Amino acid sequence: MLDRSGLTGRITALSCPPATEQDVLRAHTETYLNEVRQVSDAGGGNLARRMGTTRIGDQGMDIALLAAGGALSAVKAVLAGEVKTAYALIRPPGHHAGPDEAMGFCVFANAAIAGLHALEAAGLERIAFVDWDVHHGNGTQAVFWRDPRALTISLHQDNCFPPESGGTGETGAGAGQGACLNIPLPPGCGEAAYLAAFDRVVLPALERYQPQLIIVPCGFDAGFHDPLGRMMLTSHSFRKLTARIKDAANSLCDGKLVLTHEGGYSPHSVPFHCLAVLEELSGIRTDVLDPYSPPDLGEPADLPLHQADAIARAKAVLDNQLL
Repeated sequence: MLDRSGLTGRITALSCPPATEQDVLRAHTETYLNEVRQVSDAGGGNLARRMGTTRIGDQGMDIALLAAGGALSAVKAVLAGEVKTAYALIRPPGHHAGPDEAMGFCVFANAAIAGLHALEAAGLERIAFVDWDVHHGNGTQAVFWRDPRALTISLHQDNCFPPESGGTGETGAGAGQGACLNIPLPPGCGEAAYLAAFDRVVLPALERYQPQLIIVPCGFDAGFHDPLGRMMLTSHSFRKLTARIKDAANSLCDGKLVLTHEGGYSPHSVPFHCLAVLEELSGIRTDVLDPYSPPDLGEPADLPLHQADAIARAKAVLDNQLL
């Protein structure tokens, strides 16, 4: 889609060396890294232990390291001023991978690994994650659960995946207490709910925290055709979310913004969603129209009561607990 739209030739392509073991060990245990290596060297298999399937193939660790390297390359280029924003178009995804386990198709915690590089190698003091994948960003949350240097925000379908994960009561622990913010939304939410959640919770949280870099684990499975979620976002919706987070980055951290590719399982609609995000990030519009999106009718203001209540519960956490 990026090639056919003509956008590829108009944006900067970054080199993408694989992540090193040192990079990975910032987010994961050595035991887990060795487990991935053993399964990879044995010809592949299922890494997931608790639920679902997270398979890698023969020498699949090489691909997982390359994906993590893509996220790292994006962060390094943004921090060096080579580009102002960057999108890591990578597979496998990462936001479900915890310090010691694979989950939800995710092998290494790509966004978290890149964020820890920013903190520990590049010298930043505060970073923020805004995860709009339809599933809870439990892996990123787990990596930074006790770490006040990272604000982790996840907007997701309530109790979708992982089960019983991502409630508003999950706010971090120890020194990281209050630096974790979850916004579980009821199934069926569309653009109005997501924009309201941004305006009432996400953007005020970022304003309070003052991050020096924003990373967005960017899933497209909140799209209204996706088989693994029950949300109602369109390409217009993803474009508007991108515009809001880009404005926040411009206001708070000199535009330093990185998106990492996460979920999205509707092969006919995800390319259009991703193109909309990259057009908004780059400021370059192509002549491609999304045939699956209804017309953009603006930004609706009214929410069903149950959606407004869910956002209000997350806002109460922000008002009372956030660092």
